[in-house]
Amino acid sequence: MSKFKRILLKLSGESLMGDQGYGIDPDRLESYADEIKVIAKKGVQVAIVVGGGNIFRGLSGATAGFDRVKGDQMGMLATVINSLALSSALNSKGVRASVMTAVRMEPIGTYYDKWKAIDTLEAGGVVICAAGTGNPYFTTDTGSSLRAIELECDVMLKGTRVDGIYTADPEKDPTATRFDEITYDEIYKRNLKVMDLTATAMCKDNKMPIVVFDMDTPGNLTKLMSGEKIGTLVKL
Repeated sequence: MSKFKRILLKLSGESLMGDQGYGIDPDRLESYADEIKVIAKKGVQVAIVVGGGNIFRGLSGATAGFDRVKGDQMGMLATVINSLALSSALNSKGVRASVMTAVRMEPIGTYYDKWKAIDTLEAGGVVICAAGTGNPYFTTDTGSSLRAIELECDVMLKGTRVDGIYTADPEKDPTATRFDEITYDEIYKRNLKVMDLTATAMCKDNKMPIVVFDMDTPGNLTKLMSGEKIGTLVKL
């Protein structure tokens, strides 16, 4: 019996790079698809948002001279590429996965609609929400928060390279310690770079719990669904 009936899984674009340093690592993609297949076959309703940082970041583009709006639109297209790759990997494993885009892009993806997405989830399909919110100046973290709330998910799971939220960046500070639980307000006060403030505020206002965990360790997603304490829980 799963702890959660419906989840929003946020995957970073960088995580899809694996050890390549760019693009999409086929082995990492297959590993993620395997993890998602296990919980989907157990009846968990899975919605997914994938970032695009392995291909293009709008904000980085803006600092390099791109118009910010056009840069963010390029970033949205990067998330669509990643979403198509993940849907293809899932489909090849017998999991029905649909890409729904925040901007019209038929036939590449279906235009996002809450009710169609929920119908797909309740029918056992995985929904991959692409192109962020469809608007510039918003990150895929904010897009994830929006979709988690809109789709009435039980929790938002943020899969990262580290095993939770730390007092500082554990890759830079060896003295950093991990939180088992933390409040939204403490994230603000400590200025922790978990998600952007808009995304965190949306989750707080709508009482959407967040779990930050290591998605790169096989089995972690299944353990989370079974109720094991994996990663860091963010709550009121």
